[in-house]
Amino acid sequence: MKAVLYGAYGPPDVLKIREVAKPVPKDHEILVKIHATSVTAGDCRMRRADPFAARLFNGLVKPSRVQTLGFELSGEVEAIGSKITRYQIGDAIFASCGFGFGAYAEYRCLPEDGIIALKPSNLDYTEAAAVPIGGGTALRYLRAGGIKPGQQVLIYGASGSVGTYAVQLAALFGAEVTAVCSTDNVAMVKALGAKHVIDYTKSDFSQFGEQYDLIFDTVGKSRFASGIKALKPQGYYVSSYSVGLSPGVNGLWLRMSSGKKLRTRTEREKQEDLLFLKARLEAGELRPVIDRCYSLEQIVEAHRYVDTGRKKGNVVIQVVH
Repeated sequence: MKAVLYGAYGPPDVLKIREVAKPVPKDHEILVKIHATSVTAGDCRMRRADPFAARLFNGLVKPSRVQTLGFELSGEVEAIGSKITRYQIGDAIFASCGFGFGAYAEYRCLPEDGIIALKPSNLDYTEAAAVPIGGGTALRYLRAGGIKPGQQVLIYGASGSVGTYAVQLAALFGAEVTAVCSTDNVAMVKALGAKHVIDYTKSDFSQFGEQYDLIFDTVGKSRFASGIKALKPQGYYVSSYSVGLSPGVNGLWLRMSSGKKLRTRTEREKQEDLLFLKARLEAGELRPVIDRCYSLEQIVEAHRYVDTGRKKGNVVIQVVH
């Protein structure tokens, strides 16, 4: 089968398509024929080994633990292990591969008890592949911040994969959403449910004097001091990027000085989260935003585009055309 491997850290050109052995499912595994995957920020960070901590996970000098990237996928169950009870051959599924990655390939074995669910009936494979990581991350961080109906919630980086889901989910939970994005994306995030939009190329959200119950930085680019200034007492500042933030030191200082709270970690991924997203998608209350689609053979080009930092929502790799 075809798979994308990388034997060195660096720019997109380190990604190479190779022929490798097709995996065989173990007793408690399913074999998925992959229809689509995506290029997430996590894939790009692992490829670049940026931050350096990626090397502690995947090898100091070169990739060793993970050599095929791809965080999420959609596809069809082609074979099952002898002890599988939840899935059948032919099932259409979508899934997170977790830190095992491996979705940049034609096939991937996944454990039956992994982050897997039947594909939403109203989504095609391309759309479904863009849900588990962005949608799941947004859901977990909003819940970690204690989101409640009626709250004032600010989403920083509202036009990215996590951000587009965060805007929709926050509005679905009954919050009044303020989105922060660039000029080109103002109309899009309003259509997703943002009541207010701040163009960060023109204004700093902390200068308006507004205060929020929850600020979610999805891209790690807001100034921590600005975020804290704009938080209400007892408010939560959550970030899916912990570089430069110490939950222990910063969090303790916040609680002691103001009662405000910092979260840069959440609970582990759970299948229940994916099932929640599936239900909301099928109800028409949530939708994936797809920017561009590429073939597996265009994986280098896709990574180059994501590296520009200008993608809107998700970039999908169509493995089966």
